[in-house]
Amino acid sequence: MTTDIIIYHNPECGTSRNALAMIRNAGVEPHVIEYLKTPPTRALLVELIDRAGMVPRDLLREKGTPYAELGLSDTSLSNDALVDAMMAHPILINRPLVVSPLGVKLCRPSEAALDLLPKGQLGAFAKEDGEQVVDTSGQRIA
Repeated sequence: MTTDIIIYHNPECGTSRNALAMIRNAGVEPHVIEYLKTPPTRALLVELIDRAGMVPRDLLREKGTPYAELGLSDTSLSNDALVDAMMAHPILINRPLVVSPLGVKLCRPSEAALDLLPKGQLGAFAKEDGEQVVDTSGQRIA
């Protein structure tokens, strides 16, 4: 089944891979955007941040990025400056960012993607590390 779900995905990221697998476990084939290869436009990035109810700092990724070298921990930096940094270095955009008719969310932890799916899971689901997040009846494990 195809539905209007988009995942801004990094295949090197386990959290992103888990979120993508959970979306597919709901019988949905999302539109996958490898944002490091095809970054969103500035206008789209700002719109996604806004729709997720976040500010740019909420979407900044520190680990494995030039965050420290660019001095992005400086709290006096404007939202525009932070978006500029994400546009110049897409690796600074945290992932996975999932867009569905039910909203936009940074899915960390990956099971946050379950809140954006129009229907439940088709069956059991365990993350790559073996953590069971959906039981055999397709229900989320609290």
